[in-house]
Amino acid sequence: MLLKNLLASFFLMVISFSAFAQNNKPKLVVGLVVDQMRWDYLYRYQELYGANGFKRILNQGFSNENAMIPYTPTYTAVGHTCVYTGSVPAITGIIGNGWFDKTSGRSVYCTEDSTVSTVGSNTTAGKMSPVNMWTTTITDELRLSNNFKSKVIGISLKDRGAILPAGHSANAAYWYDDKPGKWISSSYYMEKLPAWVDQFNAKDLPSVYMSKDWNTLLPINKYDQSTADDKPYENSLSGEKSPVFPHKLSTVTDAKKYSMFKTTPFSGTYSFEFAKAAIENESLGKNTVPDFLALSISTPDYIGHTFGPNSIEVEDTYLRLDNDIADFLAYLDKSVGEGNYLFFLTADHGVAHIPGFMAEHKIPAGNFNDDNLAKKINESIDSVFGIKKAIQTVMNYQVYLNTDLIEKEGKDLAAIKKLVIKMIKEEPFVVTAFATEDLAVTVLPQPQKEMMINGYNPKRSGDIQFTAKPGYFDGGTKGTTHGLWNPYDAHIPLLWFGWNIKPGKSNREVYMTDIAPTLAAMLQIQMPNGTVGKVITEVIK
Repeated sequence: MLLKNLLASFFLMVISFSAFAQNNKPKLVVGLVVDQMRWDYLYRYQELYGANGFKRILNQGFSNENAMIPYTPTYTAVGHTCVYTGSVPAITGIIGNGWFDKTSGRSVYCTEDSTVSTVGSNTTAGKMSPVNMWTTTITDELRLSNNFKSKVIGISLKDRGAILPAGHSANAAYWYDDKPGKWISSSYYMEKLPAWVDQFNAKDLPSVYMSKDWNTLLPINKYDQSTADDKPYENSLSGEKSPVFPHKLSTVTDAKKYSMFKTTPFSGTYSFEFAKAAIENESLGKNTVPDFLALSISTPDYIGHTFGPNSIEVEDTYLRLDNDIADFLAYLDKSVGEGNYLFFLTADHGVAHIPGFMAEHKIPAGNFNDDNLAKKINESIDSVFGIKKAIQTVMNYQVYLNTDLIEKEGKDLAAIKKLVIKMIKEEPFVVTAFATEDLAVTVLPQPQKEMMINGYNPKRSGDIQFTAKPGYFDGGTKGTTHGLWNPYDAHIPLLWFGWNIKPGKSNREVYMTDIAPTLAAMLQIQMPNGTVGKVITEVIK
C-alpha cells in the first residue's frame, strides 16, 4: 500500500511538473500595434466601448499609462521597428518611412529591396524586405532561442507594418496590395503564397465590404466626443463632395475601390480576419515552443490622416476597432486557450489635431510645405553662391545638402550651412535650426534633445535639423499628420494581457524601447542586439 501511494504521488508530481513546464512560456505571443493610436483614445471613447475589447484588457490586464516614444521622427516605420527591436533610429538605421541616400542621389523607402520579387500579384508592391534594418527584433531572438522552431508571422495592410516587426528570420510577412485588393508577400520569404492565402484572397472580401456604405455604428447623435460631421478642414474620400456620413462606398468605381478600402474601418476587420486565418492554417500556438504573431492595424492611420482626431469618422473607427478586438480575443480564447497566450497592444505614434480645428478654438497651430521651403532656400543659395540645387530635399524635418556638388564647385560648405540655418530660423513656424553634427552641443530642452539624438543616424540623416512650434507640421491645410517630439505624437498606449499578466496600472514613465526587453525577460530569451530599453518590472512581477 505504501509503495502504491508513493508511486501515485510520483506520477502526480510528474504530471504537475509537465503541466508547469508546458505553461512556463506562452503558447502564442500576439503583438498588436494600432497605427496612429493616441493614448487618450483608451479613455476618450470609453463610455461607448463594449465590455470585452479595450475595457477587458484594461480591467484584466496591465496598463503602462505613461508610455512615451524616445526619439524623433515619430513615423510608422520607426515606431514598428522600435517596438520590436527595443532600439532607436541611431542604431537600427530605420530613421523614417524613407530618407535621402546621398550615394545614389535618391530617396529610399524603408523596406524597399530590388533583389526580391512580388509573390501573389503582378505589381512591384512585393519588392520589399527587412534588409534596411540593421538590428535583430524580438521575433528574431525568439527564433534564435530555440533553433528556429518558433513560427513568426507579420501581418499589416502596410508592408512596413508587417515586415519590420516580423524581423529578418520570419516564416512569413503579408501585406495588402491595393491594385488587385489581395494579400501578398515577397520572394524574401517564399516562392509562392500558401494555398490558404490564395483561398482567403479568392473570397475578395474588400469588394464585399465596399458593396455597403459606411454609416455610423451607433446613432450619430451619440458621437458627442467629436466635432460636427461637415468641416472644411477635413478631407473627403475620393469621389465625395463633402466629408460626411454616410460615405457612399457602394458607388466607388472598380479602379479606386481597393485603394479606398484602406480608408474605411472595414479594412481593420479584414486584417483581423486574415490574422485568424493565419493562426488556424499555420497552427500558431500549437507548437512545442512559443509562436509569435505580429499584427498591425493600419486602418486608423489612413482614416486619421484624412479626417483628423476630432472627427466622427475616427470615433466610429475606434468603436468598431473595439468590437474587432473583443472578437479577436474571444477567438484567441477558443483557439489557443485563455491564459495560454501573451497579448500586448501599443501604437507606433499618435497624431496632431488639424490646425483648422485648433484655429476654431483659438489654439495656436499651423502647417508648412517642405518643398516650398527647399525651393526658397535654393533660390537664395543660387543668388549668393552661384550654385543651383544645393539642397537635395527637405524631409523628416531635416535638410539634405548636396555636399558633393558644393565641394566639387569649390564653394564654402560652412558658409552655405550658415545661410540655410539663418533662413530656416526666420520662418515663423520654426523655433530653432542647427547642423545635425552639432546636435550634442546645441542648446535644446529635454526630452527634445535626447529624442533628436536617438533619431540621428550619421549614415542616413540630413545635414541640418529644425524644430517647429507645437501644433505646426509639414502638410496641407486639410487633414493632419504626425512625426514630432510633442506628446500628441509621442504618448502611446501600452497594454499587457493574458499569460502571467496580473491586473494593474502604472503611471511611471516608460518607453517604447522597453517593450522588447520586457518580452525577452518574460520569454527567457536574449533581447534584440541593438536594445537600449529596460525591462518594465511592474509587468513581470
